[in-house]
Amino acid sequence: MTNPTRIGRSFRFEAAHFLPKVPDGHRCRNLHGHTYRVDVVVSGPLDGRGFVLDYAEIDDQVLPVLKRIDHRLLNEVEGLENPTAEIIARWLIERIAGCQSVRVWENEDCWAEVTR
Repeated sequence: MTNPTRIGRSFRFEAAHFLPKVPDGHRCRNLHGHTYRVDVVVSGPLDGRGFVLDYAEIDDQVLPVLKRIDHRLLNEVEGLENPTAEIIARWLIERIAGCQSVRVWENEDCWAEVTR
């Protein structure tokens, strides 16, 4: 038996948000924006082509979802009224079929990850 293989693909989107549940005076309570990076991981056996999935097949699953939040105020998107990185990661994994994990990077140092 062959061990499953994991592959990943990174994406980016731009969006603004504010965090309404942090205390007054917290810098993230103010409206601000990020260039988010999203890492999507899928896992499985290799198919007849030698792929877990073709990266284009991952694109077909992820890009329509990211289009819903790119260049948006995330707080106005249903399910993202309190758009922490953790909540964004959970929102994404619920909408991307077949992925094992989603990692959302707010900047080059900070990320949140959700796994199935």
